[in-house]
Amino acid sequence: MNALSPEIAEIRQRAAEAQEQLKHVSATATSQDGAVTATVNTAGALQELQFGSRADEMPRAALAAAVLATARRAQAQAAQQLTAIMAPVIGEHSDAMKFLEEQIPEPEIPEEPAAPSTPQPQFFDAQDDAAPPARPAAPPARPARPAADPADDDDYYGGGSFLGRN
Repeated sequence: MNALSPEIAEIRQRAAEAQEQLKHVSATATSQDGAVTATVNTAGALQELQFGSRADEMPRAALAAAVLATARRAQAQAAQQLTAIMAPVIGEHSDAMKFLEEQIPEPEIPEEPAAPSTPQPQFFDAQDDAAPPARPAAPPARPARPAADPADDDDYYGGGSFLGRN
């Protein structure tokens, strides 16, 4: 038992250091265009969200997609930090590490939508939180002109200009 005592003390020391490091794990990611910056904690929970000036120009759907993509990238960074901290404690290739890695889902990190080269104007009425109004339906097609009757050869202008000049 005495032979294990130094090893146990070393494991306890590494565990205490890892526990302290885990308290301070956070990861921050910024979208490619700088519109969104997201910070998450060890568990991947969103802790801070900031919007850059570019966010004002984005449609809401694109902004929401940028928030999710940026938060997922930050979560992936936090998961990498977590496994790096725990590897010395539980062993990099141990069953415990494999178990830990299985508990951390691989986040899908979608490509950020490409920002349009020129901002598209968005017009909304006073209810800014409501969805934008649907575009009006196209106007009905104009009725076709009736075919000319060859029997009706009456020319009101007598072959001259409708302005009355000859």
